[in-house]
Amino acid sequence: MVAPKQPSLFLPHGAPDLVISGHAAARFLTDYSAQLSKPEGIVIVSAHWQCPDLSLTGPGPLATIHDFGGFPAELYEIHYPAFASENLVGMVKHSLRAACLEVSVHPSRGLDHGAWVPLSLLYPGADIPVVQLSLGSSQDGAGHIAVGRALAPLRDRNVMIIGSGGSVHNLRAVAPEGSPVPAWATAFDSWLETVLVDNDLERLARFQSNAPHADIAHPSTEHFLPLLVSAGAGGGSVEKIHGGYSYGSFGMSAWAFR
Repeated sequence: MVAPKQPSLFLPHGAPDLVISGHAAARFLTDYSAQLSKPEGIVIVSAHWQCPDLSLTGPGPLATIHDFGGFPAELYEIHYPAFASENLVGMVKHSLRAACLEVSVHPSRGLDHGAWVPLSLLYPGADIPVVQLSLGSSQDGAGHIAVGRALAPLRDRNVMIIGSGGSVHNLRAVAPEGSPVPAWATAFDSWLETVLVDNDLERLARFQSNAPHADIAHPSTEHFLPLLVSAGAGGGSVEKIHGGYSYGSFGMSAWAFR
């Protein structure tokens, strides 16, 4: 039987307490896996791991990193017992190096909350091998799209690609849950939807100069760059699978690229 071709997804992880919040995005992630064929492996790129050059988690058990403070005690008691297979780590290394992208293995690194929060909602059984890939802080938007293109062949081998971040992310603009969404956030998200539906990856790569209110929507780029990896790994078919906001202006849009 031919293995199914997996999608490339961009998923929101919101604030760390998303996993215990009952928020609409958490309910979406909990339900969405039923619409997917189960992958044999997952490669996830989170906003919360940046290295000068690309790095991978090593094979073996992956620790749950609680890389945050000031949240309810129950959040620190959550552990997602993920593991990475030698085969999956090797496949990711080969795909990147075949595209002339250097990558190193970080054997002691686990999963940060940008990885384990959405994964624990999407696949709570933690029974799928997972590898986390860092962002490359020396790479621009086009460079992260190139990373996605390098990973794209893995989708034919029943490996799902996930970018985890936020369509809008400005910590200075955090407001109580349920607060009105500012106009600058909706304007940025509207631009993003147009660009993704048009599959205009060149404009997407230059979002800082092209998008309205980009400097407010993303004062720093780490929560947006995983989306560029996901889009680069796509095949031209794009679907918005969830929308909304958390804490006033955290963009919780999710996208599937097939």
